[in-house]
Amino acid sequence: MSAPAPSPLAIVDAEPLPRQEEVLSETALAFVASLHRRFTPRRDELLARRAERRAEIARTSTLDFLPETAAIRADDSWQVAPAPPALEDRRVEITGPTDRKMTINALNSGAKVWLADFEDASAPTWENVVTGQLSLIDAYTRSIDFTDERTGKTYALRPDEELATVVMRPRGWHLDERHLTDADGTPVPGALVDFGLYFFHNAKRLLELGKGPYFYLPKTESHLEARLWNDVFVFAQDYLGIPQGTVRATVLIETITAAYEMEEILYELRDHASGLNAGRWDYLFSIVKNFRDGGPRFVLPDRNAVTMTAPFMRAYTELLVRTCHKRGAHAIGGMAAFIPSRRDQEVNKVAFEKVKADKDREANDGFDGSWVAHPDLVPIAMESFDRVLGDRPNQKDRLREDVDVKAEDLIAIDSLDARPTYAGLVNAVQVGIRYIEAWLRGLGAVAIFNLMEDAATAEISRSQIWQWINAGVVLDNGERVTAELARKVAAGELADIRAEVGEEAFAAGNWQQAHDLLLKVALDEDYADFLTLPAYEQLKG
Repeated sequence: MSAPAPSPLAIVDAEPLPRQEEVLSETALAFVASLHRRFTPRRDELLARRAERRAEIARTSTLDFLPETAAIRADDSWQVAPAPPALEDRRVEITGPTDRKMTINALNSGAKVWLADFEDASAPTWENVVTGQLSLIDAYTRSIDFTDERTGKTYALRPDEELATVVMRPRGWHLDERHLTDADGTPVPGALVDFGLYFFHNAKRLLELGKGPYFYLPKTESHLEARLWNDVFVFAQDYLGIPQGTVRATVLIETITAAYEMEEILYELRDHASGLNAGRWDYLFSIVKNFRDGGPRFVLPDRNAVTMTAPFMRAYTELLVRTCHKRGAHAIGGMAAFIPSRRDQEVNKVAFEKVKADKDREANDGFDGSWVAHPDLVPIAMESFDRVLGDRPNQKDRLREDVDVKAEDLIAIDSLDARPTYAGLVNAVQVGIRYIEAWLRGLGAVAIFNLMEDAATAEISRSQIWQWINAGVVLDNGERVTAELARKVAAGELADIRAEVGEEAFAAGNWQQAHDLLLKVALDEDYADFLTLPAYEQLKG
């Protein structure tokens, strides 16, 4: 007996968009419905497992490599599938949302890869979800162009051979898409919406272009979550009748629990795995979230004081390179988030030197590539990796067998010689309010103080405020961090913003709403797992 047809999906509480029917066709929605029916129950079980694991960390204040998967780690015989030609050379990757202008600029940037982001760099308004898919469809058919109404400047794609390879990032497992529900009114997970629509419309076309459907997988917390993605890939390839192994996935190791399961994650995805990435800000957020009640030894200092040379961060990145190269996968480094100033060349000079030092370190440590947030940083990162790689596409042959990371090294937070400061508290409040305000306007990637910030930055900001209050941290000026102090700093920042932008712009924005939401997630006794969950309830569109 054949399986029943999947329930049709309903589009709810969403204004119709131009060309929406091209993305949300009957056949595309049937595919997404099949994914939802088959995989959402397992997604729900894995989210429940996250909560159980967090409770265990709260009880023990420790983590270790998994004894039940020791045989996988000990077996030196397995490797991930060889990289397809389009993903052999990943020495510089640019990240950004999928609006039309960014799509053209990123593809034209000179980077080898563009992370086309439906996750932290994109606020999940219905318009962003649907038009982002259209941008990618139009890019592959070369029917995309863009004219800036303000400047009159026109943007168009360079020849195909000069364009970056797209690696698309869907939303994490924890986020639902409220505008797409099944017959019972249950929303479809955003991850399955983003993946499903992109895969359905583009997989075959990408194969014709000599590439394939490539993905970045965010917020993964365990190898069981990687196994779920692998099963999604197997089902999707069968559904469209394309060869198994066509999909390639790079997993962001941006949670502390995933850092203890790197080999197992690659093993679960081995026929579809492409590499691992060191996602810095979400990684710090995950440490705070999981060890937030673990006492003083887990208190992180100001986020800008936690550089990649901190001993526990170095253990994490070196283990990542060692793991990837042992298994034939690419190791991709972290983000250079600096946004060049058009007005202050001295700021640029200092920042470019820091970016160069960061990328030099990654290339010398064995990474095969790294991330930047702005096209002007592509040549800087490219130079760092060119110097080490030369004509080779990667350095996966550099096995880093000298690396020996112990379980306790990854959570040795107190090995860092830095303490929280009043300036750090102010910066956390400033960035939190300014980012959330833009997110509520539908912007996920926002330039703040010459850095490209996304949702991960806001998460670390609000998490540090929460942690410092609950740990009774005393700052460098002698003040104890309390809810009252956080409210005082937030009120001062709101007044400064009002003076900075003017009454009219202040009234037109979401400033008070952003201020209130930051304080809610930073001060509530019950710590929200993700800022974007309560924020999504307030997001219009």
